[in-house]
Amino acid sequence: MTNNRGTAVKQNIRFFGSTKVLIVAALLVAMSIVLGKFAAINIGNSIRIGFGGLPIQMAGIFFGPVIGGAVGLVADVIGCILKGYAINPIITIGSTCIGLFSGLAYHFALKGMKKVLLPKIAISTVIGHTVGSMTITSIGLYAYYRTPFETLILRVPIYLITAAIETAIIYLMLKNRAFSAELEKIKK
Repeated sequence: MTNNRGTAVKQNIRFFGSTKVLIVAALLVAMSIVLGKFAAINIGNSIRIGFGGLPIQMAGIFFGPVIGGAVGLVADVIGCILKGYAINPIITIGSTCIGLFSGLAYHFALKGMKKVLLPKIAISTVIGHTVGSMTITSIGLYAYYRTPFETLILRVPIYLITAAIETAIIYLMLKNRAFSAELEKIKK
């Protein structure tokens, strides 16, 4: 019986590649919840300025689109539960797409851009926020809460600025030799 349970646990960890990646993904979920739900600045019911997308983008860029999407999904669901928000499935899909699309862009679409790290990260973060934050989440806000278009359009400059800041942070992390070395150890 213990052997079956151990096999099931190992299969669940394989989704993340290793226990280390699973632990880092859980830490990124926690960071996203804190930065996106608790440390964010709310302007009305539809505009939130925060960096909850940063850990989701980090997961997608560091570990790939599947883990990035999983971090976005789990962070949104748990964050909503902790804050007492109703879970909006469209917004949850938007959060998932931030990690999924930034990871897809970084690891597959921009694969040939190895020597130009800054533009590669910038394009990945902008794609993630364009699909997840500016488009899908805005659709969710309109569909569930009838948020006016005039309010939703304000999300575009907010997330372009957010993407620029997140790009700088991720770039500085990846350019740091010690951080990059530790990240490679976690991935192995």
